[in-house]
Amino acid sequence: LAGLSARLGQQFVVENRPGAAGTVAAQAVARAPADGYTLLYDATAHSVNPSLFGSRLPYDTRRDLLPVFLTMVTPNTLHASKEFPARSVPELVALAKEKPGQLDCSSTGVGTVQHVSLELFNHLAGTRINHVPYRDISAARSDLISGRVPLQFSNVPGSVPIFTSKEAQVMAHCGLQPLSVLPGVPAMAETLPGFETYEWNGLFTPAGTDPALIGVLNTALNAAIREPAVTERLLTLGALTRPNTVEEFAAFREQQISFFAEMVRMADIRID
Repeated sequence: LAGLSARLGQQFVVENRPGAAGTVAAQAVARAPADGYTLLYDATAHSVNPSLFGSRLPYDTRRDLLPVFLTMVTPNTLHASKEFPARSVPELVALAKEKPGQLDCSSTGVGTVQHVSLELFNHLAGTRINHVPYRDISAARSDLISGRVPLQFSNVPGSVPIFTSKEAQVMAHCGLQPLSVLPGVPAMAETLPGFETYEWNGLFTPAGTDPALIGVLNTALNAAIREPAVTERLLTLGALTRPNTVEEFAAFREQQISFFAEMVRMADIRID
């Protein structure tokens, strides 16, 4: 934000509003004045929530929140405990078919992209691995390392310390290209063609904001994300960045909403 402040001559204040899978913050921004002074920094849940909450969502994602800039995208990853007998995705598929309903895999919650990744795995591999949702990521990691819940879908930034410490296996990533921060870790799509899931972050503004102002913000954010220090830091985390226009981010959001809608329908994922 320091680079963005310097470019726009405005100070940015971060106000955390957690709760209800990001819908508390999203609702606050959706109802804020459309003057460009209130922005939403949201993540993958933004594109899952329309399918999870349906008519209970207190705003219309497409109508009430306008895309500004896609900040970063990072592939999801699959971990396995150190002593887990399968050492590769083909071996995991074979083991899961031998033991249907007997293997457990954790995520950070029902309807998260990690949960969806597991359901996509089950769908493409023809397996039945159980979902174990956690609210506390540190507890999930502890149970992964101990082998209590020996499988876990995570993301690249969460995998780098595990890969470095060798406390658990990083079995695969869910992107398509090799990742320099996880050398030797294969893509899930090498075994299950079409498997591709990501986490992403981006900025949104309330509907009604002047398109010219959104363009100014997008231009400044494109420049800020290309600052060497920012680019280097994101690369060390395995977070992929790329220049993008408002229209490109809008198309990406639409693709993600459609993708998660199909996954939620296919897996019958529900939040009671």
